[in-house]
Amino acid sequence: MMTEELERLDEGARAIAPTSTEDMLPRRFSDFATLGEALDYAATGTRGLNFHDPRGTLVRAYPFTELRRDAIAAAHRLIAAGIEVGDRVALVAETSPEFAALFFGAVYAGAWPVPLPLPTSFGGRDSYVEQLRVQLSSCDPKLLIYPPELSEMAHQAAVASDVEGLDWQTLADREAPAAPLPQAAPEDIAYLQYSSGSTRFPHGVVITHRALLNNLAAHAHGMALIDSDRCVSWLPWYHDMGLVGCFLSPIANQVSTDYLKTEDFARRPLAWLDLISRNQGTTLSYSPTFGYDICARRMSSQTKASDRFDLSRWRVAGNGADMIRPDVMQAFVDAFADAGFQASAFLPSYGLAEATLAVSIMPPGEGIRVELVEETQLSGVPAGEDRPQRYRAIVNCGKPVKDMTVEIRDEDGNPLPDSAIGKVWCTGPSVMSGYFRDAEATEACMTDGWLDTGDMGYLSQGYVYIVGRAKDMIIVNGRNHWPQDIEWAVEQLPGFKAGDIAAFAITTPGGEETPAVLVQCRTSDDSERARLRDEIRERVRAVTGMNCVIELVPPRTLPRTSSGKLSRAKARNLYLNGEIKPYAVAA
Repeated sequence: MMTEELERLDEGARAIAPTSTEDMLPRRFSDFATLGEALDYAATGTRGLNFHDPRGTLVRAYPFTELRRDAIAAAHRLIAAGIEVGDRVALVAETSPEFAALFFGAVYAGAWPVPLPLPTSFGGRDSYVEQLRVQLSSCDPKLLIYPPELSEMAHQAAVASDVEGLDWQTLADREAPAAPLPQAAPEDIAYLQYSSGSTRFPHGVVITHRALLNNLAAHAHGMALIDSDRCVSWLPWYHDMGLVGCFLSPIANQVSTDYLKTEDFARRPLAWLDLISRNQGTTLSYSPTFGYDICARRMSSQTKASDRFDLSRWRVAGNGADMIRPDVMQAFVDAFADAGFQASAFLPSYGLAEATLAVSIMPPGEGIRVELVEETQLSGVPAGEDRPQRYRAIVNCGKPVKDMTVEIRDEDGNPLPDSAIGKVWCTGPSVMSGYFRDAEATEACMTDGWLDTGDMGYLSQGYVYIVGRAKDMIIVNGRNHWPQDIEWAVEQLPGFKAGDIAAFAITTPGGEETPAVLVQCRTSDDSERARLRDEIRERVRAVTGMNCVIELVPPRTLPRTSSGKLSRAKARNLYLNGEIKPYAVAA
């Protein structure tokens, strides 16, 4: 009997209560001077962060009060370790209480936290170590701090970059001697963001406290936060949508949040919807299109969604970070309407790290709205006489957020009228200060406080429509692939050199976006071409994690600009028009 009682007591101790959804603390919409001040205020209430295991079971409730206490202790340890105001502290961004406390510890110490990625499921150990090394070289940190389980790889990257590295448990075991904490000003740097840049040519986006708090206020106003709202997220904290939208915004706007780790979502995506179903308040939750796609595909046609889920209180189902596909959104509605999901909950948005995060947000309740645009307007490639007109559904990404102004401009920088497609420019208090130690890259995209987003789109009746990337970035399933990384990987194979490879995105007949890689090939032997094609495909798969369209083309086929640089945009148009004719490769 005594044993049974002890087992019941032990089970009760394991039943962790989550932080409250509602709070007596009056909500403030990020109207603070600094990020530290925002946490100071949130810590006077009862809300907080909640961390769940792969099955969605709560394993740690972390009230903002505890986060602030741990962050101040971390700040004292960092100062004792020699961290000074303006130093960079690189942090491997695991979704965990430890990272949260260290991020704010760096902020309280006057340092600049720099979130760095976790290893992915592809690319391997060497690829991850190299990625860390390049980003460490770019941000030049005083310390690299990482989870104990990544000690071997992270330590190797730290040594290669001549940076002191230690795991966060080692730091936590140190004394935290009291020391005066510096007072940050709104114009001081809050953090550096490496969200989706090239692994070989990374750009650290410099974000001030003023810029951050302005954008976080825009989130609260744009989503029209209410007292019953609770956030649920699986987005990684090294990406701007996860870091800013689902970690910093809930703190600055005092919203309790439930987390799944990204890798756990990848293994069990429906655990995300389980968490939403258990929330008795109203839910705010964001995902790129591919997250909704995975969940819709996991639902069996023989299973009723209502048998497992209750999504009727999902108030804001945000969508961003990649091109929004109406067909996927409809498939999600078809799969989960039975569980109470309302299509009007969809909230498309548009943003980028260089604007802190949000540029435009759809007003809540308006859902997915599309306009049909003729394909030749999007590509700039005229339709041939024998080519039928084709239309693409362009999703409305909402209205510019509070204090943000958006213009569409032509190539010469002149503003364009409604419905005219051009470059998307924006300006406002949350636009970045620039790229860290890269005046040339900053000057290339900023003019008089205006940011050239590098994207193409148009305005219609005050709403923003994004039609594609003017930049060369390839985005597939929410993951950004820079063509120069793919090209560089192929160049490492024997027999190829710079300028032999062009990578860009194409749309398959099924509507999926996928990378295509054109490679100038000098051999005339069919079997050798087949071998090269397989070798290139495997090398590209190691970089992107997916199968790509690999085409071998004759030498001197790839077009160049007047200055002699490879023109990916022209190569793409020539390929799609059939003017670049790949070699036939034997099966």
